[in-house]
Amino acid sequence: MESSSARSNVSEGNNLGYARSTSMDSTGPPLASRSGSMLSRRSSRQGSRGSISLSRDMGDSILSSMRHSLQSADQLLGDIDSSVLAQLIESGRVLSPEGDVDEDTARISEHHKIGPLPDDAIKQNSNKFASAPASSAETKDTTISNVLADSSTKVEPYKLSLRLDYAAYMIHLAVFGFFGVFTRYGLQKLFGPDCLALTSDQSPLYPDLPSNMLGSFLMGWFGIIFKADIRYISDHLIVGITTGYMGSLTTFSGWNQKMVGLSSKGHWVYAIAGVVLGMFIVNESITIGAETGERLRSLILKYITEKSLIGHKYDWKHWRVDTRTKQFVILSVMIILMSFFWILSIVLTVVKMHSLADGAVLWMGCSVAPPGVWLRWYLARLNGQGIGKQRSLKWLPIGTLVANVLAAGIMAILAVTSKAVHTERSTTIISGIQLGFLGCLSTVSTFAAEVYTMRRSGQIARAFVYAASTFLLSFVLGTLVYSVPVWEKHYK
Repeated sequence: MESSSARSNVSEGNNLGYARSTSMDSTGPPLASRSGSMLSRRSSRQGSRGSISLSRDMGDSILSSMRHSLQSADQLLGDIDSSVLAQLIESGRVLSPEGDVDEDTARISEHHKIGPLPDDAIKQNSNKFASAPASSAETKDTTISNVLADSSTKVEPYKLSLRLDYAAYMIHLAVFGFFGVFTRYGLQKLFGPDCLALTSDQSPLYPDLPSNMLGSFLMGWFGIIFKADIRYISDHLIVGITTGYMGSLTTFSGWNQKMVGLSSKGHWVYAIAGVVLGMFIVNESITIGAETGERLRSLILKYITEKSLIGHKYDWKHWRVDTRTKQFVILSVMIILMSFFWILSIVLTVVKMHSLADGAVLWMGCSVAPPGVWLRWYLARLNGQGIGKQRSLKWLPIGTLVANVLAAGIMAILAVTSKAVHTERSTTIISGIQLGFLGCLSTVSTFAAEVYTMRRSGQIARAFVYAASTFLLSFVLGTLVYSVPVWEKHYK
């Protein structure tokens, strides 16, 4: 509407200018020249205003189509089984024996993908732009070409062989797993009794609560809102961030063991409060993460769109790891990082365990962290497979459930072993295994994302059954393995 009005004003200005120029011909060329100059400037200003209005209309059209990415995430479980989403959340993509993406998962991922920024917006609005007035054709072509490169020039991305692809996933998981353990250990020390004293072993605010909150919040960003955008850059990167970093940053086994420890001392109210309050906090954390991530993504898209409309080109293909050179450079860098962190962790573990110095638990945990991440990634492939020959309960993320319950059981075994042996060296070794291997084997971020998507899709009963099953199985197993021996032997 504004564009049509602008063209009408320009047309009227031309007619008026023409009438004035003919009536002033008798005054001589200088006046006619001055009138023509004024008319030219006025016409230029009107045309500029019309162009700006049209650009704003197109920007609003692009943004309106992208403001519902959170709603797309909400529909993930409304249209498909939650088990398929669990596969996508935890393993990044589901590989068949031949190394291809599972057909159903690929179809679902393509249907619900949100990114890359802002390629989908341009594609979704291509029909709208095609029907724009002819006068806006030049602006439309400039906008699309400045946002992304022409899709007709896309080249088939280079793919690693099956073995190298698996190796790349394992290496990314290990490297990001190290970062997850470092962050979790740092948050334990920061909020624990030795510093801020906000968490402790004797209250419902257990030591791993801050890391579980942060990991769940980040899962809302990178596991839901920005996941397709990051996957556009690299499949290995998104698996490293979600499964490697956030899965290792959060831990279910540590949470469960603290509640079992409280109940073994008779603090049942604290134990129940720790479970209920902790579940509420992580659910709110992932919800806030998804909502703020949606808002942040809209702001980024708006900024990119505005810049592209004034001539700045954003070619996201340069960031994509889709060539042989990029693949092997990234793989080489990640191999170097993994080797460095792992060797450093082992060496420092040996040195600090000899004198039982501070930091021995951290480096022991880092030394055994990669196997925990790898085992959880492998178990995640059970999600969506169902139970038994009838493949019943396919909606249940059985892989995540097994990983959390298994880690909780082993955690209880090591805890009661530490009580029985009760030496400083054995306690340090066991604490390191609990921090690294078991902390990385279990996860709260993926668990919270699965419950979140079930609730948001309207499957409240399934979300409750899944959450209750995880807590009950873990708590009962921990009680049998840890609390009963503690009660019988009167361990302190």
